[in-house]
Amino acid sequence: MKATLILFVLTMSISSLFAQEPVQTAVKDSIVFEKLIHDYGTIKKGSNGNTEFKFTNKGEKPLVLSNVSSSCGCTVPSWPKEPIEPGKTGVIKVKYNTAGVGAFNKTITVSSNAVNSRVVLRIKGKVTQ
Repeated sequence: MKATLILFVLTMSISSLFAQEPVQTAVKDSIVFEKLIHDYGTIKKGSNGNTEFKFTNKGEKPLVLSNVSSSCGCTVPSWPKEPIEPGKTGVIKVKYNTAGVGAFNKTITVSSNAVNSRVVLRIKGKVTQ
């Protein structure tokens, strides 16, 4: 019993070492992001909380982002309001307010006219004094 438990814990530990960031695959008429997660790591209070999520319109018609919203008022996204032509790229800019100390894990939900009409991006990190 004890050996089984040790083997289980060891297997789970090794599996977590090889866990990777989620990856998007392109399907017809989709929006594809270069990354879905941005890890700030450990940053100082008051430091730059800006990052960007670059995306490509993999569709055959113009891509329109109808809304980009964050899970918290401490995270402010800005996005292109004009249509993104097929094959072209765009950028969603995100500013995280680093005034608070502690770990954070926030989401940004992107709504569009793409086949994958709802994509969730994530920012995470830890703010220290």
